[in-house]
Amino acid sequence: MQVPVAAVSRKNIQNNAIAVCALAQKPLIAVVKDDGYGHGAVEVARTLSGIAESFAVATVYEGAELRIAGVSEEILVLTPPLNSEEVVLGSGHNLTLAITSLASLNLILRSRADFPVRAHLAVNTGMNRFGLRPERVRHICRLARKSGVEITGVFSHYFEPQNADALERQRTLFAEASEIVREYFPDAIRHIAATGGVLAGGELFDAVRVGIALYGYLPAGFERTLAVQPAMRLLATVAQSGTFIGGGVGYGSATKQYKKLHTLRLGYGDGPFRTGGLGIGNLCMDACVREGRADFGTKKCVISNAEEYAKRNSTIAYEALIQMGKRAVRVYD
Repeated sequence: MQVPVAAVSRKNIQNNAIAVCALAQKPLIAVVKDDGYGHGAVEVARTLSGIAESFAVATVYEGAELRIAGVSEEILVLTPPLNSEEVVLGSGHNLTLAITSLASLNLILRSRADFPVRAHLAVNTGMNRFGLRPERVRHICRLARKSGVEITGVFSHYFEPQNADALERQRTLFAEASEIVREYFPDAIRHIAATGGVLAGGELFDAVRVGIALYGYLPAGFERTLAVQPAMRLLATVAQSGTFIGGGVGYGSATKQYKKLHTLRLGYGDGPFRTGGLGIGNLCMDACVREGRADFGTKKCVISNAEEYAKRNSTIAYEALIQMGKRAVRVYD
């Protein structure tokens, strides 16, 4: 096969989600943004149907893709719409939009046409990525209620859940903001804990919004605190196998006298990092040279643990997983 294969275990994803739910004892909002962290958002959502209460994505386009594929659960779009088209697309597909500022609410009010709008309010409790300042929450709630926008939830995000003091400050701010939201929208669900927040323990409010643990990895500071299993392996096809001819290996001089080498049809053009340590020296754009003999046309597993691979490249499993799935054909078992 000319492109790499991402072998994804549905069973591992299900078991990981069940482990999260057992620990949290709260409804699960399963995060399937960025194509399910490279695992395929549609298939992950189907796999978690009946386990997750709802799903979260990054953009309205991701949410629309899930709806078109038949996903019927609530879908929360975590980033605000940025133009009128996105408001109409999101509300037309019955997605739950994020209100993160007065500007985003005003855009929704200008653009919603005849579609009803359901939204979660994002509160900035210290991450400073998206969200209203806490002192603006009451004004936004008043305006939303007056304008007929239904606020069905309120959320935030811990920037450093392994830091107990920082977590508690954010938790307190969020609790106070949530109470204001519930004055105007009594049934609004509250969620602030992603994977790290769940593992940190304490008040988890009404739901947990978990991503990376579903795919078999845990954030820094929480290693080995929950039994999860990686859900994806990356495989590549042997495109050549032969005897070493002295000189170089790929784009570099050979550091020793090899006997046999084989080449995988996998390169940094497929997503893996050029310096990722998957073969001898750096990857070529479309090829990876490895030591030893291998049978032409067979498949070799090149990445089975994204955490170990990420550490070799000074990054995190999140980025490695998304890169692994960039150009791969996914197969599910």
